[in-house]
Amino acid sequence: MPPDLVATLRRAFGLGWEVVEVAERTPSEGDESGASLEVGHAAVDAEVYLGWGVSLEVIKQAGEKLRWVHTAAAGVGSSITPELHSSRAVFTNSRGIHAAPIADWVVAAIGFCVRGFHVAVAAQREKRWARSQLTQLDSPIREFADLRVGLVGYGGIGRVVARRCRALGMTVRAVRRSSRKARPMNLVWLGCAGDLPDLARRSDVLVIAVPHTRETVRLIDESVLALLPRGAYVLNVARGAVLDEEAVVSHLDSGQLAGCVLDVCGAEPLPEDHEFWCNPKVFVTPHVSGVSHGFWKREMALILENIGRHKKGDRLRNLVDMESGY
Repeated sequence: MPPDLVATLRRAFGLGWEVVEVAERTPSEGDESGASLEVGHAAVDAEVYLGWGVSLEVIKQAGEKLRWVHTAAAGVGSSITPELHSSRAVFTNSRGIHAAPIADWVVAAIGFCVRGFHVAVAAQREKRWARSQLTQLDSPIREFADLRVGLVGYGGIGRVVARRCRALGMTVRAVRRSSRKARPMNLVWLGCAGDLPDLARRSDVLVIAVPHTRETVRLIDESVLALLPRGAYVLNVARGAVLDEEAVVSHLDSGQLAGCVLDVCGAEPLPEDHEFWCNPKVFVTPHVSGVSHGFWKREMALILENIGRHKKGDRLRNLVDMESGY
């Protein structure tokens, strides 16, 4: 956190509050928080903890006084421990804060695939002029307006992805865990997760943006991938565990899938001997789709609003349902 924002936090909490900064680097690619001695010492008898993920050490050291914990991550699977679940603290996350840059990444990845950039990059490495490959009838080049995009997950990220894609003329469909909420406007709605097979059949590009929970592990498996139209693309901005990567490789080899763009993988960092590195149909970014210079502005706005709500005893924004896992 930039130093000036630490000062902003101190002012927001105000008189009677002690704000302790633990100035150490934390991994931002997941939701796990470090449990260093300094973090544990700072958390002793704390009422509020703000960090990246929530470690077991924080819960233990804060004890009965802990009332609110917040993570700068959107995913919370590793943070929901039995100890946190049984504590008196409420838990908030940063869902929606990363939505804009992730949606930008998705649109860029779609363009990379359907405008043939992956073919051009491979040809450039070989010093080969690939014009004929990109102009023949079976070339991968397509127009955005001809694309059907399927969103697996319609939370903060999915909604922004849908707006971006719709604005560029793509047809967008979505499934989510529950269909109880009002159906979004300008979106062809397929309902809840039970309609995932139907979504797959109608998607030229399948975007995975669903939370990682027990229910979503390998949600996109062999049976779902087999239903995609031949030549479809798969994009994953959720977590690696949601996608069956072995099945992806099989469908890439068979030609069922034209390509796969991954910002998350089952193992991170991706091992040096992993076949994704050398597969010409796979494009990998190192879990950075949410990276943006605008992050701290949005994150601080959320935190500051919740500080005000906490001091008044009001309901906080972005409360995590620890039963559902997000």
